[in-house]
Amino acid sequence: MGDVLKKVPVREQDAKVRATNFEEVCYGYNQEEAMEEAARCINCKNAKCITGCPVAINIPGFIHEVKEGNIEEAYKVIGKSSALPAVCGRVCPQESQCEGVCIRGIKGEPVSIGKLERFVADWAREHGISPEKPASTNGKKVAVIGSGPAGLTCAGDLAKMGYEVTIFEALHEPGGVLVYGIPEFRLPKKGVVAPEIENVKKLGVKIETNVVIGKSVTIDELLNDEGFDAVFIGSGAGLPKFMGIPGENANGVFSANEYLTRSNLMKAFDENYDTPIMIGKKVAVVGGGNVAMDAARTALRLGAEVHIVYRRSEAELPARVEEVHHAKQEGIIFDLLTNPLEILVDDNGWVRGMSCIKMELGEPDESGRRRPVEIKGSEFEIELDTVIMSLGTSPNPLISSTTKGLETNRRKCIVAQEENGATTKEGVYAGGDAVTGAATVILAMGAGKSAAQGIDEFLNGK
Repeated sequence: MGDVLKKVPVREQDAKVRATNFEEVCYGYNQEEAMEEAARCINCKNAKCITGCPVAINIPGFIHEVKEGNIEEAYKVIGKSSALPAVCGRVCPQESQCEGVCIRGIKGEPVSIGKLERFVADWAREHGISPEKPASTNGKKVAVIGSGPAGLTCAGDLAKMGYEVTIFEALHEPGGVLVYGIPEFRLPKKGVVAPEIENVKKLGVKIETNVVIGKSVTIDELLNDEGFDAVFIGSGAGLPKFMGIPGENANGVFSANEYLTRSNLMKAFDENYDTPIMIGKKVAVVGGGNVAMDAARTALRLGAEVHIVYRRSEAELPARVEEVHHAKQEGIIFDLLTNPLEILVDDNGWVRGMSCIKMELGEPDESGRRRPVEIKGSEFEIELDTVIMSLGTSPNPLISSTTKGLETNRRKCIVAQEENGATTKEGVYAGGDAVTGAATVILAMGAGKSAAQGIDEFLNGK
């Protein structure tokens, strides 16, 4: 038994090696390590970790089963609350959720809940264990728009309640942001995402790809002509934001969304595919969130020198601590307290560099973070051939503009009640990034879960 105040360390690929490949960075626990880590849990009576989890997994319950070596039982405990444990174990911001409120973390390090969840999910997959399909259906049909984390969760929960669920996905492959947004080295597609989607299908959920709601078919048609009793919108936020500075339309400027989609979904990193991406020798990623880290670490693996350009200091970086740590280890250069003024363009319309200005932190703004202020006379230029803008995304207005009676706010997000996902249109529910703007996988899952509950109550006249 190791030191109970410290987490059992997790094995990782060496930084120099992994900076050249797309294989998973973190290897996760084996059973012996998982059981040792599980033994650190003190099984609190009033478990704050459960309330810290947006899908309310019985965390002490599953960890107790791991400690006893009952991994299949642990999987069943998680399965009652989550349809995507192998995904969440890898990409959830546990440090600000379940692990952030872990009592064990007061005097030492919190229990490594995320790595234990990942171990259980991976073990179940390797041993061919999957959720059981409900014995019968109730004859009611629900349409789910989008096959990302919100849609998959809502669909899985409704199927368990006996509904006939069809997911409509705009792209050619299901998974939403799990497939196009998060890189292979953080979330393997074939080995992790695809089997989790298969598990949702095993519950009886049908998935139709290449269906663009608002173009192929509208929500009103689904309800009035196609026989659906309710609709859940989990279409995400896929519309990238830009800074509006000169030179942004030049060749060699990407949104992080496009860059990651082309690398992840269209396999631009693989020489055997016909969808290459312009890599560039020197790349700047503007932004400091998880998506910025993903884009930067992808560009690095494709062979570029990569700079993260962010207008605040390291303490304000919105990305997870683990992502920033991995990016630094791999050799990504952080140009902090720096803001772009203009993208410099050569005579042929291609990026040749970026004009920037140094910043300092002033008083806090409405978000509570200190506002960056330009330092006069500190302008300088960086030579570049590629710029990736990672400034967040907003929902595509296609669905809201083609649905009668569906209210949106000034940010083009669908207005929905937090407790049950109900929108201003009867029978239509929404959740995830389509409602909140870009957020995390687990918050989208939490919204999908609440909406499934809301739809069930609506269809049962509660």
